Amino acid sequence: MLAAMPQSPSATSRDEPVIRDRGDACPGALRLHAADDGFLARVRLPGGLLTAAQAAALADAAERFGDGHLELTSRGNVQLRGLADGCGGALAELLDSVGLLPAPSHERVRNIVASPLGDPAPVRALDRLLCADPGAAALSGRFLFAVDDGRGDVAALDPDVSLLARPAPDAAEVAAVDGPEAALEAARHFLDAAARAGTRAWRVAELPAEHALDAREFTARLAALGIPARYVADAPRPYAGPPAPGVHGDALCVLIPLGRLRSAQWRELPGALRTTPWRSVIVGDTAARPAGLVTAPGSAWESVTACTGRPGCAKALADVRADARAVAERARGPLSVHWSGCERRCGHPRGTDWVDAVATATGYRLTGPGVPGGPGGPASRHVPATAPELGAALRDARNTPRVSEEQ
Repeated sequence: MLAAMPQSPSATSRDEPVIRDRGDACPGALRLHAADDGFLARVRLPGGLLTAAQAAALADAAERFGDGHLELTSRGNVQLRGLADGCGGALAELLDSVGLLPAPSHERVRNIVASPLGDPAPVRALDRLLCADPGAAALSGRFLFAVDDGRGDVAALDPDVSLLARPAPDAAEVAAVDGPEAALEAARHFLDAAARAGTRAWRVAELPAEHALDAREFTARLAALGIPARYVADAPRPYAGPPAPGVHGDALCVLIPLGRLRSAQWRELPGALRTTPWRSVIVGDTAARPAGLVTAPGSAWESVTACTGRPGCAKALADVRADARAVAERARGPLSVHWSGCERRCGHPRGTDWVDAVATATGYRLTGPGVPGGPGGPASRHVPATAPELGAALRDARNTPRVSEEQ
């Protein structure tokens, strides 16, 4: 098992250090966010793990306090929207009754993504350690742990700390039994570096270059704490995409189009569940066929994601979900596409090439590795928000090979 602290290649360049002048306002289950469609709660689900009772409680919460829908996030968490003002206490009581708030002081830092077809035991062990450590409450609600079973699926999602069940480059190698404690120590290592930097960094990649984490130093730190560790300089870096909709051994992967479903659909997912960072759900019943959800490969909804957009978000310039639905069939392609209502691009994909469809006042700006019109790297083109033209342009962008730097 490995504890690794990769610097995210897609993060903000440290040539211009990130300096935070405020605390992290990331929403949680206890800190509700005021949106245009009511209040929003984000319930952290470490590793996406849910018992049947917990899954039922989330549906109850959506119906009692919200708009009757559940949303899956790009970290495998669940959001409840349209919550009424003043429901926070009752919502917290409901979540706590089924064990979804094991540590109220830490509920926003329980950000753990995990290989959805892997062993859940390391996730549970890391979550217990995280919740029991008073200092870990200082982590931001954006700091991300990944527990990867060796496939390289969640390790590709720009985590701040990774546990990977195989050798990895520039990493500290520890015994499997020590992995969760090593991951927590990596988070403490970050907090120490962030305190020295004084920039109030939320994530590892935001640290100034002179305070960047060093895997050799971290290896020595583990050894000093009595955790045997060995520095690994070089090893192949694994990569695997998300599980496709359909049967995987004794499990079924159910894709949720655009990550949003009605509580009635959620209740059709049988037994204990595992939500994934790719807005799908793993269930143990391979015969389950919940209405309106995707249970076989080949759907137009594979690799299509979107932010909330209008009317739920005040910053959005378009109803991106409606526009995505209008062109989904005619805009198929191997590249992922993410629809964003504004420049923030909330919930966009990680660890893969993707086409960026960002709403403007008059249409969409498409940016991606295969979009023609620019010298090297991702290029952009503007397309009016008329379905036929937008669908054709998006299809071309999703099917065009990467534009080389020589072109």
